[in-house]
Amino acid sequence: MQELHDAPLAPLTTFRLGGPATRLVVATTDDEVIAAVREADEAGTPLLIIGGGSNLVIGDKGFDGTALRIATSGFDLDGTRLELAAGETWTDAVARTVEAGLGGVECLAGIPGSAGATPIQNVGAYGQEVSSTITEVVAYDRRGGGTVVLPNAECGFSYRNSRFKQEPDRYVVLRVRFELEDAGGLSAPVKYAETARALGIEVGDRVPAATARETVLALRAGKGMVLDADDHDTWSAGSFFTNPILTAAEYETFLARVRDRLGDGVAPPAYPAGDGHTKTSAAWLIDKAGFTKGYGSGPARISTKHTLALTNRGQATTEDLLALAREVVDGVRDAFGVTLVNEPVTVGVSL
Repeated sequence: MQELHDAPLAPLTTFRLGGPATRLVVATTDDEVIAAVREADEAGTPLLIIGGGSNLVIGDKGFDGTALRIATSGFDLDGTRLELAAGETWTDAVARTVEAGLGGVECLAGIPGSAGATPIQNVGAYGQEVSSTITEVVAYDRRGGGTVVLPNAECGFSYRNSRFKQEPDRYVVLRVRFELEDAGGLSAPVKYAETARALGIEVGDRVPAATARETVLALRAGKGMVLDADDHDTWSAGSFFTNPILTAAEYETFLARVRDRLGDGVAPPAYPAGDGHTKTSAAWLIDKAGFTKGYGSGPARISTKHTLALTNRGQATTEDLLALAREVVDGVRDAFGVTLVNEPVTVGVSL
């Protein structure tokens, strides 16, 4: 187990932002992870868990406590059952399942970060969410002081949310177990219209899983959503805001604001979200509020490829990023009466 003091955290995040940690511990086994967590808890030391760093916004002052980087490894595939160690690189794991001819996560290709982060955020894209294939999550319970196995039904999965996100100081994910599908090398039924169009198929059809993965990677790359050290459009956390889910009353008020601002002929994206709720598009809201691709003049700007990504153009600070995020939130609220919620976890700062 590696230990560093006054350790830079910016290189451990995809934003490449944030100050140092008082102490950084790098754990390569589950036992080391548990030992580091127990030590911090027993000492009353603040603890920051870092996986792939793709969903973190760390303040410029850094973190006064112990930052624990989970660097465990383990890819165990038995038929259609997959177990991943929390530190496994997610996009590499997806590639290996596709190589094995299995479907279920192929449309989650290219998402940066570690496997252990996927259940926390209920990671999803292009019509798939990990909650549809996760069977169990093995975690260290800081409250109970032992390892627990939580079946899918006890994980509290919802849109970009979970029990682990709701109780961030309780569970540390160690391993994630999945049940994938063996359809003779074919993907799961394609659910997302953009993906289906790119593939030249109808929604609900299947294609070779490798083809689905390659198509999603191309779509993501076109939006700056595949990590590339030379492309500042990828110095981001991917989608910075979640898509708003509105009650029936909120949606009617929102439609009235759209008509007032854009005219009667404009219809915003709308998707059923259960219990009379409607989900709309954060990217659409941002664009129609006047924050178009490339917006900004400082070191933090909206991506030139996708309005939903806020980016570090190379010399930004976290405060630069937050100033841009607040400007976008205020502008969308003023235009449409909808308050955007940030998807990345903030450390030592807030919007």
